[in-house]
Amino acid sequence: MQKTVVINAVGLTPALIGEFTPRLRAFRDAGKLAAVGSVLPAVTTSVQSTYLTGTWPSEHGIVGNGWYFRDECEVKFWKQANPLVQRPKVWEKAREIDPSFTCANLFWWYAMYSTADYTVTPRPMYPADGRKLPDVWTHPPDRRSSLQQ
Repeated sequence: MQKTVVINAVGLTPALIGEFTPRLRAFRDAGKLAAVGSVLPAVTTSVQSTYLTGTWPSEHGIVGNGWYFRDECEVKFWKQANPLVQRPKVWEKAREIDPSFTCANLFWWYAMYSTADYTVTPRPMYPADGRKLPDVWTHPPDRRSSLQQ
């Protein structure tokens, strides 16, 4: 079985991989490192959506980290629902080729409600008293409680 791991770490360049990242260094030294260029706008959600769809922001629709919603007269940032990305994701294309293909999407944006087999993404809770509590959204849902523990 062939496995692929994509690590999306903003600002992590090959020059920074070394003494304090021994596993990444071993990965790099084994010739397993491939660099991927960026896109414009070079903001989190646009870049990640481009990586996961292989299409430009003008095609997948993610042109920034937030939008003005005319119907609500509000600016909203950091939305997380996967259906906002308007093109198939790499794992969906892979499943067309090999129906047994599986994918874990860990901590990428627009992961909520995606078609990935396993998902973990930050999703803070906002109680009525104004606090912000760390939390996660997972698929399958039963993974959340074990991660919270």
